[in-house]
Amino acid sequence: MKKSLIASIAGAGALVLASLTGGIQTADASPSAHANLHAQRVCAANPQAGHATCFAKVLVNSKGAIPNATAPLGTALSPSQVRSAYNLNGTSGAGRTVAIVDAYGYTNLERDLTTYRSYYGLPSCTTANGCLRIMDQNGGTSYPRVDVGWSQEQALDVDAVSATCPDCKILVVQAKSASFADLGAAVNRAASTPGVVAISNSYGGSDASDGTYGTYYNHPGKAVTASTGDNGYKGGSYPASSSYVTAVGGTTLQMSGTTRVSETVWSGAGSGCSSYNAPVAPPSFDTGCAKRAMADVSAAADPNTGGLSVYAPTSRNASTWSQYGGTSESAPIIASVYALAGGGYSNATPYTAPAGSLNDITSGSNGTCSPTQWCNARTGWDGPTGLGTPNGTGAF
Repeated sequence: MKKSLIASIAGAGALVLASLTGGIQTADASPSAHANLHAQRVCAANPQAGHATCFAKVLVNSKGAIPNATAPLGTALSPSQVRSAYNLNGTSGAGRTVAIVDAYGYTNLERDLTTYRSYYGLPSCTTANGCLRIMDQNGGTSYPRVDVGWSQEQALDVDAVSATCPDCKILVVQAKSASFADLGAAVNRAASTPGVVAISNSYGGSDASDGTYGTYYNHPGKAVTASTGDNGYKGGSYPASSSYVTAVGGTTLQMSGTTRVSETVWSGAGSGCSSYNAPVAPPSFDTGCAKRAMADVSAAADPNTGGLSVYAPTSRNASTWSQYGGTSESAPIIASVYALAGGGYSNATPYTAPAGSLNDITSGSNGTCSPTQWCNARTGWDGPTGLGTPNGTGAF
């Protein structure tokens, strides 16, 4: 059972804005209001050519510090809320494996995941019982150097899988850098690992051609998800703009206990058209894009309203409870729903979904655009949320 919030926001001391390799640090916490927190990204905003950045965002105080908290923030989504919001109660992953691909190492990943799952009463998921595997991009244990920002991304990813599919196994493949060559090698490693049915990629760079990077993401029969980004309507972001993946946008999810109250476009959800890659949506969906349109589907991503409860590092050694969002939250949720669906994975599957198997998001916007469906919600497909959010597993 979810426990009450013991600690929240901070006052004292302390530093902090994150550097590329430093992540976001903590400040000592004392009770305060959620309104005093704001979302801040954990990875560098503008990756160099041929590289990606992670899309995780975390709530920080006015000093840019993550408040130390001994229990989850009361505003953060719990596993029971995620599963209730998307009508997933009663579904099972049956031991299928969801793979997470990220850059760099995370020394205390297993320790932190154990804390998260124990708090929420989820089944144990450790390397000892075979539920959790962590490997480098070559399939070994020569783990790359730690980058706290990317470690925070990994914490969000594994906790999102845990929340959505508690009986799924988890594989984390750590690339030695954030280059597409290394991240792509990690995706290929995940795809070749027995038991993996879905691969989540919560990162991206500028739009690119499948002729350049597509071999990394083209794995027929496996679900490959990718975040559309956190900068609103701006055009394609690779690998979400790849024809081979399910591009996952983001929503603002409002819950009252385990009741889904409302869901609208998250203003930060990435959307746009690729300049290079073939369409995924059939012409009848009127995306307005000559080529690949993103997103295809979506899930909770607003770090303020609909952010996930996460136990994550603030330094190489220390961790705390915090609230994370961004389309880094929605991509592993959707990968987990694919795993819950049980087979026949294709990024085109949602476009043939039975009526009612997706929650159509019809309000909200992530920018100014023409045609308007690129950035404004409407009945049916729209850029920020695609076809909508899961209502059970029938669309996957």
